[in-house]
Amino acid sequence: MLDLSCKRVETPTNHVLRNFVHMVIRHSIIALSLTAILGAAENPRAFFALGVLAETRGDVGTAREYFEKARNLDPFALSLVQRAVDARLVEGDRSAAVKIYRDLASKRPESLAIQISYADFLTDQARGDSLAMDLAHEALTRALAKHPGHPEIIQRLFQQAQRIGDRGQQASLLNLLASDEPAAVLLYASLARTLFDPSDPSTRDRLDQRFLNAMKLHPGIHELARAASDHFRNTSRPEQAIEILKSHVATAPSSLDLRTRLGILYFTEKRDEEGKASLQEVLTIHPRHALAHQSLAKFYRLHGDVGLARFHSSELLKIRGGSPTEFINLADQWLAAENPREARLLLEKSVFEFPENRDLAHRLAIATRRDPETRAGAARLFREAEAALPESHKSDPSFLVESAEALIEEGQTKAAEERLREAIKAFPPEAKKETAAALRRLALLWESETRNPDAARALRKRADGLDD
Repeated sequence: MLDLSCKRVETPTNHVLRNFVHMVIRHSIIALSLTAILGAAENPRAFFALGVLAETRGDVGTAREYFEKARNLDPFALSLVQRAVDARLVEGDRSAAVKIYRDLASKRPESLAIQISYADFLTDQARGDSLAMDLAHEALTRALAKHPGHPEIIQRLFQQAQRIGDRGQQASLLNLLASDEPAAVLLYASLARTLFDPSDPSTRDRLDQRFLNAMKLHPGIHELARAASDHFRNTSRPEQAIEILKSHVATAPSSLDLRTRLGILYFTEKRDEEGKASLQEVLTIHPRHALAHQSLAKFYRLHGDVGLARFHSSELLKIRGGSPTEFINLADQWLAAENPREARLLLEKSVFEFPENRDLAHRLAIATRRDPETRAGAARLFREAEAALPESHKSDPSFLVESAEALIEEGQTKAAEERLREAIKAFPPEAKKETAAALRRLALLWESETRNPDAARALRKRADGLDD
């Protein structure tokens, strides 16, 4: 019977067209809604929204008109002023751009954000123009009078003084920074190192006092604790650096990066038990913290604890990833330690990252067969690994032996015999132990099936000869 029902066939073109129509309808609805709002009363937010909508359509001219209307209704909105200034600069009308910004700054002297933005604009546009730099300096000086000691203002004035080489003015500005506020102390430390000799004891003492004062009042601030600790460590006072971090993590237990750093400092000072405890606390809170695993792996490797070094190296590799060689080396260590499960877990991640790497696929098949939890599924992995090999490529003999074992478990003894024969031929002359094991395994296979008794005895005799 002829089916006359109409069915829509979905094609990529239909899909794209439908999305385009939906977008047009959505934008039209938005535009109509905003137009209705504008009809009721002039609204700068609605004009701004229409400008953004025009921008998404690529209609730059219309967008600018809407943004200008919005600015006329709300002349003190910094974001609207910045758009207007950018438009003037694109047109090459630098004078008009400066005037727009200057008018805003003069009308909003109480707004720190506007004064700083205006000064930054003038500095960026100066290009050797001393008048623009003078205007920027005046704006910042007025802002500093209204906001004494503000770090952002002082930083900009300091940079201006630095450009003209006025070291006295730089020093005076540094003294205006609060001695116990975190942002002020961090800025003081950064700028003081460019102005004063860091090796000068008086410079060090001033930094000491500011860091200690700020840490006493604000021990939980990450950036401050890190900078203070680095200051004492870099000036050969590691014990004080440790105390700074201890104070910080006691106040901010979730600060894992600095808790890890504390553990590393303990190791540096040969306080090994405290270092291990600190890093284990990090891993208790966040088991996948890469730096904690890396630090413990290095520590245990240096102290000859191969097992724990291997464990933490594996966890680090799972978290960060690595090269195929790194995965293979570590997996081989787990297999040599007779822990195929850990080798398998590591290799499962590696083949996800490097699906085309044949060596990783071979190792995964081996680890999967040796792991009692996954042995049943190993044969499939061996088949997939073998199928991926080019015809001209010879398989690794160890892989062939493991593949033979998987085939024997499935009852495919003829195929297993082929793999063992290939492995015996492929082992290099120096691999006597491995060759002997493969010979004996083939002999055992024949003996279990009561065939080739003479050949089996010959294989065992040959294997015994390799043991000598």
